[in-house]
Amino acid sequence: MSLQEKLEALKHETLAKIEAATDLVVLNQIRVETLGKKGPITEVLRGMKDLSAEERPKVGSFANEIRDALAEQLEARKEVLEQEAMDAALAKERIDVTLSGKQMPIGTRHVLTQIMEEMEDIFVGMGYQVVEGYEVEKDHYNFERMNLPKDHPARDMQDTFYITDEILLRTHTSPVQARTMEKHDFSKGPLRMVSPGKVFRRDTDDATHSHQFHQIEGLVIDKNVTMGDLKGTLEVLMQKMFGEDREIRLRPSYFPFTEPSVEVDVSCFKCGGQGCNVCKQTGWIEILGAGMVHPNVLEMSGIDSTKYSGFAFGLGPDRIAMLRYGVNDIRDFYHNDIRFIHQFKGE
Repeated sequence: MSLQEKLEALKHETLAKIEAATDLVVLNQIRVETLGKKGPITEVLRGMKDLSAEERPKVGSFANEIRDALAEQLEARKEVLEQEAMDAALAKERIDVTLSGKQMPIGTRHVLTQIMEEMEDIFVGMGYQVVEGYEVEKDHYNFERMNLPKDHPARDMQDTFYITDEILLRTHTSPVQARTMEKHDFSKGPLRMVSPGKVFRRDTDDATHSHQFHQIEGLVIDKNVTMGDLKGTLEVLMQKMFGEDREIRLRPSYFPFTEPSVEVDVSCFKCGGQGCNVCKQTGWIEILGAGMVHPNVLEMSGIDSTKYSGFAFGLGPDRIAMLRYGVNDIRDFYHNDIRFIHQFKGE
């Protein structure tokens, strides 16, 4: 059998194998065995040394044609097998887009965070800045700068977690006000600020008390600030939080850092002032403490109390949330029961 006949026979045999190949691994094996350096075409071509000078070009050209034809068929079959593999994979991994999607649970901000951010937005809308401070504070800023010197009896009102004699967990957010007052440049304008955050007191946890809770304190310092400005500000806040028809009233009270001091009540949002279990039949709900900033507090911050005056107030977001949503136990906010938290998902 001549070399050309051997090449022709090899072509037909290889084409049959290519057509019968059912996967890419087998096809690649055929390519290596047929067209590789140790393949039959190479072996045939090695016999060309025995041919005459006239026959060698003819056989060499024919061998190249066979090689090119087989390479073309291998590539064509490869494309077919790759498409079949792709189709099989798509059929196996197909997603039915008509089926309902799998709903993933989405978290939400805690109800107390929502309340605090809502109040912050109200104050920002009135021109206040939001200032945060340290939860671990110095006695100097927590008490002394708030007109509560060492051994002052009013310190007993705030049973304190002391770390050292001079370092403590803050009992209110007032230290933020003291630190801000001493840095504020009044030549650039008045000081209007709120300071939200956690505070800590040694208390027995029950339905209405917690050793850890939240406060938002507000402070305004400027020339000619009056109690009327305080009342107007708090009235706007209560109407935004509890409804436009809410009213407030001020009752005399005592706080070391304000003079005069007041307790602020809001008309009951449940009964409209008629008397119910929420307001204990009085028509009013005690909501926060406030007053005009004590001159000593101003002077200790380097502010001339003969030129400047101001008001301050402090309220508890925990209590606001309890009243607003009818929560009877403050501990519900801290137990992280997902069933409780999800009630406020839409807020």
